Amino acid sequence: MTRVRNYFLTGFIVTAPLAITAYLAWSFVGWVDSWVKPYIPPRYNPDTYLPFAVPGFGLIVALVLITLVGFLTANFVGRTIVSYGEYLLGRMPLVRSVYRGLKQILETVLSERSDTFKKVGLIEYPRKGLWALVFVATEARGEVDAKLGSNDDSPAIAVFLPTTPNPTSGYLLFVPKQDVIDLDMTVEEGAKLVISAGLVAPEYQERTRALAEEAKARQAASFAAK
Repeated sequence: MTRVRNYFLTGFIVTAPLAITAYLAWSFVGWVDSWVKPYIPPRYNPDTYLPFAVPGFGLIVALVLITLVGFLTANFVGRTIVSYGEYLLGRMPLVRSVYRGLKQILETVLSERSDTFKKVGLIEYPRKGLWALVFVATEARGEVDAKLGSNDDSPAIAVFLPTTPNPTSGYLLFVPKQDVIDLDMTVEEGAKLVISAGLVAPEYQERTRALAEEAKARQAASFAAK
């Protein structure tokens, strides 16, 4: 019975992530299809003349339309239309605040030159001696930076402290940069560590890197001696 139990647990560990991933992917495709397909003309919608539904067709149409909007926005006419649309939104009291906030967040997160949420660190929280995992967002700016009185020697940075097991919720903290211990793990590995409540820890490669650097140093010394 112990062997059967071990076989079951092994199979569960292998199949559960696959099943959950497939379920989430299928649910996302179905959600996008439910939003996009009703607006597709019947002559272009395969569901109207095929005896079965085509999953993912709405997702493909959405991706094509989003790419087309980006292409049109890149030229002069598109930028003019977008500027006029933003001007109209800027005249609406409640809508403009929501639009500007969302646009600023997306521009910051999706910027290729941004280091936002590309680093993982540790801070002492909620008290000294206890450590919490955080995702480094960006340096403090504007009034927050001015009120904290940070400088080049001691800049304040914004970090996101996720909750377990749901990393999408958490706390925004502004801390001195020197109080954050940088980690080598990636954001994905940090998210796994949070979701698993510390059970899935990424493999630490410091010794491997040290040996590789030592080998490079010996090789450089050998070339210099020759």
